[in-house]
Amino acid sequence: MTAATESEKLEKAHLSWPGEIYNVLRNLEVTIAAYVPDGGHAELIQRLHDDPAVTAVPLTTEEEGVALVSGAWMGGKRGVLLMQSSGVGNCVNMLSLVKICRFPLLTLVTMRGEWGEFNPWQVPMGSATQEALEIMDVKVFRTSVPSDVAPTVEAAGQMAFLGGTPAAVLLSQRLIGAKVFAK
Repeated sequence: MTAATESEKLEKAHLSWPGEIYNVLRNLEVTIAAYVPDGGHAELIQRLHDDPAVTAVPLTTEEEGVALVSGAWMGGKRGVLLMQSSGVGNCVNMLSLVKICRFPLLTLVTMRGEWGEFNPWQVPMGSATQEALEIMDVKVFRTSVPSDVAPTVEAAGQMAFLGGTPAAVLLSQRLIGAKVFAK
């Protein structure tokens, strides 16, 4: 094994799963990132903002992101929509745009209302997220293990950008960590 290969392996071993997602997105040639600020996506959002080749766009509501990444595709760019599970409900009507116009969609969804959730308001949409996406013909992948995150995002990205199948990756609350209520 060469020194460069050994160095690359060591660097990858120390890369966090958000860092791995960033690398996958860049390998998929994603240059537009639409997001509603979210602690579960914070590291990824920062990496995207730090990359001069990426335009990271904060949104006021998640459905704006569906329109933004669809418009990016029409302009020859690839985009990703980052949101929390509670935002999926806001997107259902806009997902008709993706379905009718056959735009690719790659969305990464940090889950709430699951493992260790303290906020009961997060549970209903957290429980309905996958079904809501599937009803709108979005292929859903779920991951809870850090080592599965990058290959799952890669597979979803391939389906979206090369296969024309809208795809969502649900990043489980166990993966991102349960939020803690501060008294």
